[in-house]
Amino acid sequence: MSVTRSVQHMYSKVLGPTRRGVLALGAAALVPAQAAEAGRFGAIARAARSVVRPERAVLLAGALAGERVVAVGERGVVALSDDGAGRWRQARSVPVSVTLTAVRFADAAHGWAVGHGGVILATRDGGEHWVLQADGARLAQVAAHAATTLADDPRGALLAKEAGQLVKDGPDKPLLDLHVVDARRVAVVGAYGLFFETLDGGASWTAALDRLDNPKGQHLYAIAVRGSTWLLAGEQGLLLRSTDDGRRFSRIASPYNGTWLAACATRDGEWVIAGLRGHAWRSIDDGQRWTRLEGAPPASLVSAGALPEGGVLLANQAGQVFVWRAGSSLTALPGPALPPLSQALALPAGGRLALGFGGATRLGNHA
Repeated sequence: MSVTRSVQHMYSKVLGPTRRGVLALGAAALVPAQAAEAGRFGAIARAARSVVRPERAVLLAGALAGERVVAVGERGVVALSDDGAGRWRQARSVPVSVTLTAVRFADAAHGWAVGHGGVILATRDGGEHWVLQADGARLAQVAAHAATTLADDPRGALLAKEAGQLVKDGPDKPLLDLHVVDARRVAVVGAYGLFFETLDGGASWTAALDRLDNPKGQHLYAIAVRGSTWLLAGEQGLLLRSTDDGRRFSRIASPYNGTWLAACATRDGEWVIAGLRGHAWRSIDDGQRWTRLEGAPPASLVSAGALPEGGVLLANQAGQVFVWRAGSSLTALPGPALPPLSQALALPAGGRLALGFGGATRLGNHA
């Protein structure tokens, strides 16, 4: 695959499809990775290829399965490390070769990954083997069925319209993030307001688009949860909050009209959101008021994750990793110049892991 195509796939998670069908990255315009995937739905049925060095593949997201590091990315590559990102190997079986955009685990064994084509993968052995639980075509049918059950509800007409478009388009829309409550409940979000949930570990999925105040179908890039309060962050400043454990979402005022690409809940009960042009904000009152976090250059912040010792770890498209702690501004971690990043992850034994176009790079723990 060409370097250009690889970059397109990476940024499809970062910025996704836009209304004009172009990925805008600063002043550059890239042919959309979504369009590159369209017409190649066979990648959903084609297993990931073996690669010699999975840690050097384009990797878009990572998570911990107990002490194991699991990273996912381009062409269905799933890379595993059991020694804190020192040595890597590829997962034994992945049934798809589409780009994977996010991964989360409920415990050391049970995990899910999502990606292009609306794919949802699940593992029960810490990422060694994966099974396909759903794709965009199946999810479209789930949404269409849900619309029929809401025939007498005002939400039904909107859901029917959205479901009809999903069926017509086929599996061409990426899922971009997910939240794993436990080994049975998982929620996934994505382009054009996609939102689905399972309560039985993925045996069945439910369309949840009708729970959102998102009539324009704006893209959803991030989902964060703290107790019974959920926060969805997305396109053009979209922030949706639920205070009833994800049953109903309402819009809340956004401190920035640009797109949010990341969100997390800190150990201390704060929300941190981040996105285009280096914007990062925190709230101590469930999103009623926001305070900007200073210290980042005007490069898009693409991930935000809570640190176990407190604070937040962030990464940007300029290849930088930042740490934020209460009472301070963003502090850049020292290290080599890196290619554009998609996520930074805290490792279980200390240190940080940067994931992106250059694969996996372990960093020191200096901030």
